[in-house]
Amino acid sequence: MNPMKRTLPLALALLACSGLASCKDDGPSAAGADSTPANDAPDASAVPGSSYDGTIAKPGAPFSVSYKMIGTPIVGSPVTIDLLVTSTLGSEPVTVSYRINDASAMMFHEAQPAQVRLAPAANEDFIRQQVTVVPQREGRLYLNVAASVETESGSVSSMMAIPIQVGSAGRKLEENGELQLDDDGEAVRVLTPE
Repeated sequence: MNPMKRTLPLALALLACSGLASCKDDGPSAAGADSTPANDAPDASAVPGSSYDGTIAKPGAPFSVSYKMIGTPIVGSPVTIDLLVTSTLGSEPVTVSYRINDASAMMFHEAQPAQVRLAPAANEDFIRQQVTVVPQREGRLYLNVAASVETESGSVSSMMAIPIQVGSAGRKLEENGELQLDDDGEAVRVLTPE
């Protein structure tokens, strides 16, 4: 068989596929038309002027939090974290609260409120907020961020932990109890009262 005859059907198939892809209807094409569905949560990278370090979202949770460190976290110096809290619950006012589990590892800046209540701007389902903390030691520290909305059926909330790496030290793991073998020879950790 002629090599040209073998490649011609493949070339025609590729051409047809690329033609179909370019004809796909993406909705209104008028200048200035918004191609983003109204109810989809904005991707942090799609928000103008944003480039976040990470996004935390639990499956099925009504909120996600994108975060960005402003500056380098250093022991004893305030560091500000930009937050973008996105809600699947529309433009209802969101209460954002902050908590630090270990006061010896990190504390809030003196001017930092522990809780704020903000409403998204018109036609938006996200809010921007900044929180300032002061690391007290090196290692991986966590800031807990809770977002909640009051609905007719009660409060809907999510809590996420924002990681803050201070210096080059890794996380310090504390061992609890003793490692022992059970009757089946399996390793178990036996907790002892203090």
